[in-house]
This record gives sequence, C-alpha cells and structure tokens, in this order.
Amino acid sequence: MATTADIRNGLCIELNNDILRVIDFSKFQVGRGSGKVWTKLKSSTTGRVVEHTFNSGHPITEVRVERRKFQYLYPEDGGYALMNQETFDQISIPEEMVDNGKFLKEGDVVDVLYHAQKDTILSVELPQTVILKITYTEPGMRGDTATNTLKAATVETGAEVRVPLFCDQGDLIKIDTATGSYMERVKK
Repeated sequence: MATTADIRNGLCIELNNDILRVIDFSKFQVGRGSGKVWTKLKSSTTGRVVEHTFNSGHPITEVRVERRKFQYLYPEDGGYALMNQETFDQISIPEEMVDNGKFLKEGDVVDVLYHAQKDTILSVELPQTVILKITYTEPGMRGDTATNTLKAATVETGAEVRVPLFCDQGDLIKIDTATGSYMERVKK
C-alpha cells in the first residue's frame, strides 16, 4: 500500500469510492506538528476538481492505470470519436473526460487512461503541446512591440487563443494544452 510520500502529479488514487487523479500537490510542515500534503484532485467520474489535505504518512490506495494510444477521428454529439491504434476499435468519449478538447484536430494521437483491473476509461490526456494554424486574427499595429500586449486569435479547431501582436493569419503557433496559452510561433 502506498503512502502520501508516493504522491506525484498524474497518480491515480481511490478515495471516497471514487477514482481521482492528482493534478497538483505540495508538502508542508506546520510548527512542531506533523507534516501535511495538500492535493488538487480531479474526479474521473464527475470531472470535478477537489482539494484534499492528507497527514504525512497517511496510507492511500493507488490505482493501477494503463495508457493506450488512440487517434482522434471526429467530433460526435457531446463527445469525441477515437480509434485504438493497435486494434483499430472505435470508441466514443464524452466531452467531460477530455481537458481542453477544443485543441484536438483530426488525426491527433491522445493517451486514454484505463483502470487496469476493471478495464474502464478514466480520462483522456492530450499531448503537452499542439501546433495549430491561425485562421483569423486582427492585424497587429506595425512597430507596437514595446509591451507584451496580446490579441485574440482563432485557430483551425475553432478555439480562441491570446497571441502576441506580431502573429498573423496563416501562422503556425505552438499551444500548451494544459493552460491553453500561446508558447511560440513555428516556422513553416
């Protein structure tokens, strides 16, 4: 059995009859008392994010998780159609299971997390970064680069991203899927 010393980002644990994935955590000590571990957890059933504090050394039930590669095919009513890259089986995933699904474009490969014992889907993880083409943005003012001013831009998936003024329509940009923020412009 694992303890709070084993907590790390991405770890799946069972708590209160639910399977939760650790999104963020920090360990701290208060005076002479025992240490605490603060965690931010995302529920695999409801999609809600909750905060929970454990005492240091508290036992936790770790859930064994398998990652399987799936390819995104097309959007469905309230979800996404994915295809297993090994068996070519197709599955339908509800929108709630995918964080920032607005950055998915057809053909992208994602990781689907499965509960190893029950063979049920826990969540879908996008790649850390995606490269998308800007389909619409207002033209930037020439020479206005003295500040870190950002403007709105729509990318090929329909998502809206804040980009620097020098980015134009047709440019390829790299986006961080976790935060949905612009990272850099990509050479064609």
